[in-house]
Amino acid sequence: MNLLINGQERVLEGVQTLADVVSHFGLNERIIIIEHNLNIVPRDLYAGTRVQAGDKIEIVHFVGGGF
Repeated sequence: MNLLINGQERVLEGVQTLADVVSHFGLNERIIIIEHNLNIVPRDLYAGTRVQAGDKIEIVHFVGGGF
């Protein structure tokens, strides 16, 4: 399936939901925020949010750091 993820067209096979997209990128354990077609989706809705070819997905994850 072709998806636009963080501004880049990507082909992901076997994904049906946002939870599948998160799993594909190995982000299950990270604190992330997902915008799906211009709507912020709460984490508890990822499994029930279906994706379709051409969907626009922005994934933001936090990177720790410090001195």
